[in-house]
Amino acid sequence: MRRKVSCAVLGVGIVVVCAAAWPFAKAHLQAIAVMRHVAGQPVPRMARALTVPVETRDSDFEIETPTGKQVVRARLYLPEGRPDAPGLVIFHGVHHLGIEEPRLMGFATAMASCGIRVLTPELPGIKDYHVSQGSVRTIGESVKWMAARTGSPVGVMGLSFAGGLALVAAEDPAYGPSFKFVVAVGSQDSMARVTEYYQAGRDVRPDGTIEVLPAHEYGPLVIEYEYLEGFVPATDLEPVRAVLRAHLYEDPKGEAAAMLLLDETRKREALDLMNTSLPATHEKIAAAIAAHAYEFPELSPERGLGTLRTPVYLLHGEADNVIPAAETLWMASELPREDLKAMLVSPVLSHIDLDAKPGAMDEWRLVHFFALVMHAAESK
Repeated sequence: MRRKVSCAVLGVGIVVVCAAAWPFAKAHLQAIAVMRHVAGQPVPRMARALTVPVETRDSDFEIETPTGKQVVRARLYLPEGRPDAPGLVIFHGVHHLGIEEPRLMGFATAMASCGIRVLTPELPGIKDYHVSQGSVRTIGESVKWMAARTGSPVGVMGLSFAGGLALVAAEDPAYGPSFKFVVAVGSQDSMARVTEYYQAGRDVRPDGTIEVLPAHEYGPLVIEYEYLEGFVPATDLEPVRAVLRAHLYEDPKGEAAAMLLLDETRKREALDLMNTSLPATHEKIAAAIAAHAYEFPELSPERGLGTLRTPVYLLHGEADNVIPAAETLWMASELPREDLKAMLVSPVLSHIDLDAKPGAMDEWRLVHFFALVMHAAESK
């Protein structure tokens, strides 16, 4: 009789343990499905069994701004058979395709296939390579809209500069209650420190060591494009801006066509701006940064992280030369311990791309990170 009772207790114990462990096991399988989908690799059968078809629907909405109502272009990714699915809002990085960017669309589809309602709002400023306070407002209002639609706070993921701006929005009492958590991927803590990195190719870590990594030309080019009036005469702004825009958009045909419209003086201005290593161009970049330094605190989450009461997940590429990984280390050092749920600096990522073939442990760490995010998204 005692042996039978012991076996029964053991059996019940195993069932309880398995039931308790299943949400985490499920989250890891879902994370594997997402990672494989994004990488264009076959999804294992066990992970694929947890996914569902996804309906994609354009879903524009209006927000209030200081200048009146603004329509936010957005897209919903809805998992089939899950009308009550939890919500996740994903904000694109600085890219001219905005919510049409194929990697964003693939990631949003993969997340939705795991049973999450995903919203991807377009940030017009960031889409046109402008990092400004207006995008913070659009982020906050978009999260409020999605929270109202789902009836509860929603998870938020921001890519590149949008991740830092999402944290700034979460720090605002007007928006904070709508945030369930924030995932910042390759994001800035201090805009001032990032712009200094563009000039020096080095960023100080919280422990005082120096991260030395030559900055990608993309960063300085965005500074030039944002503050072009400090680089060329007013009469040359639009013709030269057209060249820079096509260059940033990686549109060689458009760049060549815009260049043909320039006279020799303007052509020289454009070529000098695109050669960010020229001493004269470097000096102008430094001057533009100094002239606009007063704007940077509003775009930097560092000032409010110490009192933030929102769970945060931080992910960064080890070799990121657009926003250096030291920025994520700074955020981790400033957040309250109970709010920093996970941090990973991974050699698998560059900026926000999966660029390297991962080793087994690096792949597992990335899967585990996203499993924690999946579990948080589905938790009540």
